[in-house]
Amino acid sequence: MKAVDLHVHSTYSDGTDTPSEIVSKALSKGLKAIALTDHDTVEGVDDILSAAAGTGLEIVPGIELSTEYKGKDIHILGLYINTFDKDFLTSLETFRDSREGRNEKMCENLRQMGIDIAMDVLRGENPDCVITRSHMGDFLLKHGYVSTKREAFERFIGDHCKAFVPREKISPEMAVTLIKKAGGIAVLAHPILYKMSKAELGILITLLKEKGLDGIEAVYSEYTPADERLIKKYAADCELLLTGGSDYHGSAKPDIDLGCGKGHLFVPEEFLDKLKEHYLMSFRLNFKPEESTLFFDMDGSLLNDDKEISPETYRAIEEAVSKGYLFAISTGRPKTSASALIDRLNLARFNPVVSAFNGGIVYDYNSGEILHKCTLSDSLSDRLRAFGLNHGVHFHTYSEDEVVCERETEEIGYYSNYVKMPYVIADNCNEYSKEIYKYLFMHMTDKPLLEKLQSEICEDFGDEVQCLFSNDKFLEILPRESGKGNALVKICELTGRNPKATYSFADADNDVSMFKASARSVALLNAYPVAKAAAGYISFTDNNHDGLVPFLNCL
Repeated sequence: MKAVDLHVHSTYSDGTDTPSEIVSKALSKGLKAIALTDHDTVEGVDDILSAAAGTGLEIVPGIELSTEYKGKDIHILGLYINTFDKDFLTSLETFRDSREGRNEKMCENLRQMGIDIAMDVLRGENPDCVITRSHMGDFLLKHGYVSTKREAFERFIGDHCKAFVPREKISPEMAVTLIKKAGGIAVLAHPILYKMSKAELGILITLLKEKGLDGIEAVYSEYTPADERLIKKYAADCELLLTGGSDYHGSAKPDIDLGCGKGHLFVPEEFLDKLKEHYLMSFRLNFKPEESTLFFDMDGSLLNDDKEISPETYRAIEEAVSKGYLFAISTGRPKTSASALIDRLNLARFNPVVSAFNGGIVYDYNSGEILHKCTLSDSLSDRLRAFGLNHGVHFHTYSEDEVVCERETEEIGYYSNYVKMPYVIADNCNEYSKEIYKYLFMHMTDKPLLEKLQSEICEDFGDEVQCLFSNDKFLEILPRESGKGNALVKICELTGRNPKATYSFADADNDVSMFKASARSVALLNAYPVAKAAAGYISFTDNNHDGLVPFLNCL
């Protein structure tokens, strides 16, 4: 059994290792997974996910929130946080503002004591960090005001020193609530360090349990064997998950090493497995499979980057369909391209209902019957064509089996290969195409240009159309009545399935309406930020590593 470390700090708070350095150390130690739990910030999570990509090391997105309870500093860990949740990020910004105000006051106090220190200097010496007292201690040591960092706390910045300013903190109950609202697992960190009596600790745990506390840190660098037994007993009595971690800070805590603490720490991967099980517990809806529908985006979600479905993902879909779940595909691809993929990937045996053109057309794949259409009006199509011509950007539409554009570009060659459809050059694509389900504007490298076009289209066309990205190169313009969310509702209506018994799995901006329309939504780990912010769940791994499988297996 491999070890995990579910309590780790980086340079984004008060650790001394960058996320990439932490990943390198975790790999060298053979760890199964680590949780980045910086103080009051999730800004390092993207960096550590990028550093770990393709290495096999699992990353648990996390945070450590500082709270106050009866005069004591209590820390609450959040694991599997949705780090794109807007309300959560707004709350963190408020916390940072409070911390910044307190830091400014402490710097002023230090200046009055003859120390030349300022916040802009601290920020310059610690870029991309949440400034803490630890950074002030480093500054005092580096600039010769003290001989040790401990002296800095004892003389200047400790809790009872002249420069100290107490910080406004939230309650631990509030922290648990914030974490739960952001989809995370709330954990009481290192409770032994609070030096409470057994009765006091029991009262705190009961209070937090009522607010949704999920777990307690039962294995920790500073614990004795007796401490560990005590916390595990609390966990058993209160039905809490067990977690554990080193509280690694790099050289800021030189006696604590990643993964092994002071040398004897071992957090088993079984802890991580239980956390995942708990995360998935609320995913399954209380409806019969024969009432329910599974909606899958294709590119970046159901498919890996090689445009294949892995054997494990295929098996999980097969099992779900055998139970009675309806299999639905919702893609921005044209109907011809979607059908070719379904045929090549042997998905026809699941009898899929398909939404193509981002909801522009709904059809039963096996019967070939068109169930619903939604097209751009002639006047809208003409105005969009004029917009594209005026801006000199690549645009195209579609005929029955072709991509239709008006000039030869690098973009049309790329797109034709992407969807595996031929293209044709026409004098007027609107006249060539009989029905126009969507317009697509493209640029191979300049997303800011496409974002500017998106803004202008939204201003010029108002709510006549939907204008959204399906990836960084594709800006899609749809009829107002189209979109994946409306297609989800229409498919449920056409098939007699319950719209409240719907699950969606996707990764891009054009999937947000589907997320909003479905009862349960999963953004793949590789998803775009907008999609993650809208999702109820984020997968543990990406589309290249069976990210959908744990969610399908729990149905």
